[in-house]
Amino acid sequence: MASGLENEFVTLHEIVKAAKLKLNANIWDYLIGGTETETTLRRNRMALDSIAFRPRVLRNVSKIDPSSEILGKKIRLPVMLAPVGSLESFEPGGGITVAKGAGSGNVAMLISSVTTLKLEDIVKGGGGPKIYQLYVRGDDNWVADRVKQAMDAGYDAFCITVDTQVYSRRERDIAKRFVKSWRTAATGQDHQAAFSWDNFKKVKDKFPDVKFMLKGIGTGEDADIACQHGVWAVYCSNHGGRQLDHGRGSAAVLPEVIDAVKGRAKIGVDGSFSRGSDIVKAICLGADWVGLGRLYCYGLAAAGAAGIERVVELLEEEMKEVMGLLGVTSLKQLDKSYISASTPTNLPGVHSAFPLMHEGY
Repeated sequence: MASGLENEFVTLHEIVKAAKLKLNANIWDYLIGGTETETTLRRNRMALDSIAFRPRVLRNVSKIDPSSEILGKKIRLPVMLAPVGSLESFEPGGGITVAKGAGSGNVAMLISSVTTLKLEDIVKGGGGPKIYQLYVRGDDNWVADRVKQAMDAGYDAFCITVDTQVYSRRERDIAKRFVKSWRTAATGQDHQAAFSWDNFKKVKDKFPDVKFMLKGIGTGEDADIACQHGVWAVYCSNHGGRQLDHGRGSAAVLPEVIDAVKGRAKIGVDGSFSRGSDIVKAICLGADWVGLGRLYCYGLAAAGAAGIERVVELLEEEMKEVMGLLGVTSLKQLDKSYISASTPTNLPGVHSAFPLMHEGY
């Protein structure tokens, strides 16, 4: 399938600009902002910009395949649409529209529990691997009930976010006195604050056949503990710089997480991944897939499901270009030999991956 937007959006930054024009200022700042000084947000980008490529030449790269596999299903790119709350703020169809975009783009999707839609309705929205993500808002029985509901609805795996035990101070929103409605109505935060490895073990033991993912792992130590608990996947993430300020960039954390996992679980990562080259860098480091958050929301806001598919199309073009110039034809050929530490050249920011945005293009 094709998005039909090949002429309207020929670069990713055009999609970002279109999203900004469609969204009101409060929702735009909610989407692009981080916590407090937004240092973690910037370090996410800086960590990626601190990686340079080491290309190889005189190799046959006439046929390049950037496809991957998640949960036994082949996907177009090693990409998972990350869980984002209140998707309805960006486009009325919310999670259903995202599911359609993920399906037509043939990438995986993590659906947030902060949604007004029924689990079953989102699953029906489109094909591709789907994982349900949970913020803990009840006791162990409540969590177990959510796991059962998601599995009965047809989800392929279950994810628990573990880096939101305390609400962060997102000052772009606070300074404007803007509070999302779901946050005002949210109850049960004390359960998230109290959720521990013991609680996770109880849930995991109750559902031994369910593939569990923990999202928000930020150290090798916790990645190791997660593997000891038999998780299917470890998701290296700092919530897009929206939780702990002055944290490390995800791409800088990823190597120690991979070393700690030692092949015992799949590994995902997110945090300012904005270009095909960023995805290739993550695969070189050893990740299995990259989570996209803000980037697919720009596509969603700009043009709904087709906008998401167009984001995927452009990322595919960029990945093929990078892979070909590196001298590889498949993701399996990528490893650390294709990257090197280097010095960033751009001031990091939420849109520093798109410098032409600031030059009037």
